[in-house]
Amino acid sequence: TAWCNSHLRKAGTHIESIDEDFRDGLKLMLLLEVISGERLPKPERGKMRVHKINNVNKALDFIASKGVKLVSIGAEEIVDGNAKMTLGMIWTIILRFAIQDISVEETSAKEGLLLWCQRKTAPYKNVNVQNFHISWKDGLAFNALIHRHRPELIEYDKLRKDDPVTNLNNAFEVAEKYLDIPKMLDAEDIVNTARPDEKAIMTYVSSFYHAFSGAQKAETAANRICKVLAVNQENEHLMEDYEKLASDLLEWIKRTIPWLEDRSPQKTIQEMQQKLEDFRDYRRVHKPPKVQEKCQLEINFNTLQTKLRLSNRPAFMPSEGRMVSDINNGWQHLEQAEKGYEEWLLNEIRRLERLDHLAEKFRQKASIHEAWTEGKEAMLKQKDYETATLSDIKALIRKHEAFESDLAAHQDRVEQIAAIAQELNELDYYDSPSVNARCQKICDQWDVLGSLTHSRREALEKTEKQLETIDELHLEYAKRAAPFNNWMESAMEDLQDMFIVHTIEEIEGLIAAHDQFKSTLPEADKEREAILGIQREAQRVADLHSIKLSGNNPYTSVTPHVINSKWERVQQLVPQRDGALLGEQSKQQSNEHLRRQFAGQANIVGPWIQTKME
Repeated sequence: TAWCNSHLRKAGTHIESIDEDFRDGLKLMLLLEVISGERLPKPERGKMRVHKINNVNKALDFIASKGVKLVSIGAEEIVDGNAKMTLGMIWTIILRFAIQDISVEETSAKEGLLLWCQRKTAPYKNVNVQNFHISWKDGLAFNALIHRHRPELIEYDKLRKDDPVTNLNNAFEVAEKYLDIPKMLDAEDIVNTARPDEKAIMTYVSSFYHAFSGAQKAETAANRICKVLAVNQENEHLMEDYEKLASDLLEWIKRTIPWLEDRSPQKTIQEMQQKLEDFRDYRRVHKPPKVQEKCQLEINFNTLQTKLRLSNRPAFMPSEGRMVSDINNGWQHLEQAEKGYEEWLLNEIRRLERLDHLAEKFRQKASIHEAWTEGKEAMLKQKDYETATLSDIKALIRKHEAFESDLAAHQDRVEQIAAIAQELNELDYYDSPSVNARCQKICDQWDVLGSLTHSRREALEKTEKQLETIDELHLEYAKRAAPFNNWMESAMEDLQDMFIVHTIEEIEGLIAAHDQFKSTLPEADKEREAILGIQREAQRVADLHSIKLSGNNPYTSVTPHVINSKWERVQQLVPQRDGALLGEQSKQQSNEHLRRQFAGQANIVGPWIQTKME
């Protein structure tokens, strides 16, 4: 009855009389449901005998379904309140549900329960469990079982083997109070009986087994639950770690890819070298930990999935966008961007190296050209030809021709400078504006030099022609001035020459010659004017073209002043000569008259003298 009530109270009921309270089958079915943990068919609530028999049969059928053979036990005996049959049925139930399922080291039921007791009490002195009757008479075995599992409930060392009643009552009270095991035995009955009832002790001891094994199972279950919870917590941590690691890695990838895809060129090799160094730092310092994180992430993911599969849990599904495939896709994108970035860096550095080389080449050629052009504009703008002689002009022209050859030779350098500047622009050189400005200045200056060179050549050639014209005039002047000067000198000499005449004929001959000379003076004066006109023409040409003549005719020293001076002298000498000749003529005429007179007298005296001489 106590054993039955220990289970029925779990359902909120109990029995008073074991042979009466099971007659309707209702509490019997309820007992079976409690101890088996299963649902029996729905009982019939009627009070008639048939209803009771049907309920008891349902209970007996359930017992039979658990592999128990009920010999000579029928529903009618239970309904009729047959105590022997009822107790037999209860013992069968106890054996099946309380003892049969006991299993210890490959032994079961009674032997298993006995072995369990032996194992649990083995460490205790004065306890030797060999059976379920006399081995329990002193009560130490019951106390040992309790102490082994709940040492705080029993002060085992204070128990005495010679006080069995105290020992038994202590065990029964502690079991009822702390272990919820109802008191099923009486201490005096056990002590006073030579061989205690084996079934009663076995039933009571099975309650200890179930209490402690239940606790152990509960503990095992708790441990299992804790383990499951721990595994679940670990899995949760792995999930959280995966989510966080995946999020951090994807964020890093998301942050890094734009940096690797940035193709903004830098201006100098130094800046690009710094970019390359940053990239190498990324490859050497920043990326390896991320590779480790990615590998660890995949390991964690696979480990988590394995754990979940082994624990029959659903597979882990990461948040959207954080799948392993998403990470692999992002990583692949990163690798592609990284490869493209490295190629771009190397190409950009090579481009900048070429640009630097071209820029240096441009600067060198530009500097050489600018040094060569230094002072050339001033040289080409000078008007030294305005005061130059014809020979000077010819020398200047030859010098200019040499400069033109030099200028033509530098044309190639200017074209190279322009070509390099164009290439620098095409290669997107950062300092292209200053290069273009310098190139433009050189080209503009080159155009100015070309224009000035052409203008100077024209001026030199024009001046040469003008000086050649003046030179021809000077030459013509010299050719005509020299004989005219000689004529004037001869004329002056003749006009100043002393003459001695004796006859009128002689003086008349001189006068005739002088008159002849005077008749040539108009022509001579025209010649003088023509010669002076040549000089004036030369001066006019020089004045017209702003040519500063040196002042002297290179071909003659006979200047217009000399010609005019001598001409004036001739003009002065002509009347003087006229006067002298006329005076001489008059004188000769007087002399002729005297001679004639003397001749007449001589014609008279002559014959007389001759006569006298004869």
